[in-house]
Amino acid sequence: MAIKRTGQLGFSDAVIEGAASPLDRIAALVRWDRFEQLVGGLRQQQSPGRPAWPALVLFKALLVGALYGLSERELEAALADRLSFRRFVGLSYEETVPDHSVLNRFRAELVELRLLEVLFAELDRQLEAAGLMVKHGTMMDATVIPSVSRPGRASSDPQAGFAKRTGKPGSVFGYKAHVGVDEGSGLIRSVLGTAANIGDTTPADALIRGDEQRVWGDKAYHSHARVAHLKASGIKPRLMVRGNKHHALSDRVVNYNKLISRRRAAVETTFATLKRRMNFTAIRYRGLAKACGQITLAAIAFNLRRWAALVPA
Repeated sequence: MAIKRTGQLGFSDAVIEGAASPLDRIAALVRWDRFEQLVGGLRQQQSPGRPAWPALVLFKALLVGALYGLSERELEAALADRLSFRRFVGLSYEETVPDHSVLNRFRAELVELRLLEVLFAELDRQLEAAGLMVKHGTMMDATVIPSVSRPGRASSDPQAGFAKRTGKPGSVFGYKAHVGVDEGSGLIRSVLGTAANIGDTTPADALIRGDEQRVWGDKAYHSHARVAHLKASGIKPRLMVRGNKHHALSDRVVNYNKLISRRRAAVETTFATLKRRMNFTAIRYRGLAKACGQITLAAIAFNLRRWAALVPA
């Protein structure tokens, strides 16, 4: 199968080069050849009789979509219009762009082959090699992401679930993103997705890497078994203690919880960035596997964005 050659700069590109963008900053930090080794075997045909798009071009395009909260159709339009997007992806100004169907099929193949988890792990290795992972502690938290599917309709998603709104009446139908954030750097070290009705504590142990000094979490993560396991592993448990109707919390424990709450509050900036700055406000795809794929891709994009912010220009 012929592979489409991309990024061949022409006279038009020299004329409209323009100023460097945040994407140029990200592009210069990453070892893209290692990502290319992981996805290079995937070939997405543009249409019958035309060369296939290089897999790295398509992966970078999906990263742009995740960084700016774009659907595949919106991403196709943006690639056709934005020079900085083209430059990051590896397309010259005069080239055509992958259409939304190509991008959608490529995303589905990454999900089916579970390559997004592998790509997340590769970025984790690069971040650690760059000396950015502090490993002082892991801050665990979760947030609900609504699904575009609506319950009770033909297009409903049977693998999504309901969760109560925080501080508001009613519930949300969708999925939940669970993250373990590196204390100090703010990078996401672990990520997974579940239906929205799954409690925060259920998948929590999978967020703990084992090389951190402390684990921070709110009351949802506290259990005697987890505290004992962390201590046995040489990790300090910094989990807010839950009270019950039989035993009220002492003043000492209340103050302890307040201290933890203040320290772990930094993880909220992760979700603020994902939702407000990267526009990750909805799960666009049906099924747990595709929802987890969107969550993982958003985490990869978040860490790229954070990497560029941590390293002086």
